[in-house]
Amino acid sequence: MNHSQILLGTSSFTATGWQGSFYPKGLRPTDYLSYYAQHFDTVEIDSTFYATPNVSVVRSWNAKTPEGFLFAAKVPQEITHKRVLKDCDEEFKVFLTTMEALGEKLGPLLFQFGKFDKYAFKSLDDFLARLVPFLKRLPKEHKLREHGVALSLIDQGWMPRPWEMKDKFDLITADFAYVRWLGDRKGIEEKTTSWDKVIVDRQGDLSEWVSVLKKIQERRIMILAFANNHYAGFGPGTVDLFRRLWGMETRHVVHPPQETGHQHSLFD
Repeated sequence: MNHSQILLGTSSFTATGWQGSFYPKGLRPTDYLSYYAQHFDTVEIDSTFYATPNVSVVRSWNAKTPEGFLFAAKVPQEITHKRVLKDCDEEFKVFLTTMEALGEKLGPLLFQFGKFDKYAFKSLDDFLARLVPFLKRLPKEHKLREHGVALSLIDQGWMPRPWEMKDKFDLITADFAYVRWLGDRKGIEEKTTSWDKVIVDRQGDLSEWVSVLKKIQERRIMILAFANNHYAGFGPGTVDLFRRLWGMETRHVVHPPQETGHQHSLFD
């Protein structure tokens, strides 16, 4: 794989409001992933956070996507939140075995932890003392062992962004970078819960991301970046804007929603 490439996608491949705004009206839900994979390079699977899926579901994801497509997947909350990497070897083994049905399309696995306080871990060193042995128990051939653990670079309301931290320490901790455009969930849900159009102007923020990620790419680091609907209101629209700012060929995948009055799409 070319480690200087950048792969773009969204957090999940379905959402309220995407029918008619991203997916053509009348497209069957069973065909969503195949259509999605024509327009994006990767997807972050959110449903695995709630439970390990049936292996038949994972095999269907594999069958519906082309060679070179990559799946990132959240590690189940049973492991990251309830047990916090403790006494969960069997649960993690089942998850890994299931996800390996994706074959070469299995990309990074995301460990999204809950908020830690001093009662959970007194310090970062205490957390690492649990994380490192957990990772060492992985099979030697597993990708997490081969490639290391990447710090997730996020754009979220209450967290410093990469350009605010880049002079303090190296943001790159593996041979790939993992980017999540998350936004302010509570704030945007006060404005909308239908994710069919962009309602927050993120051009300035994404311009900053372009600058940061181009410098990362110069180091021949593979980049995976995922847009959440909560970032600007419409994940596919965020990706399209980023593509334009980066200088990529825009794929024109967004369909303006049909509403009373004229709504401008990203391409007006």
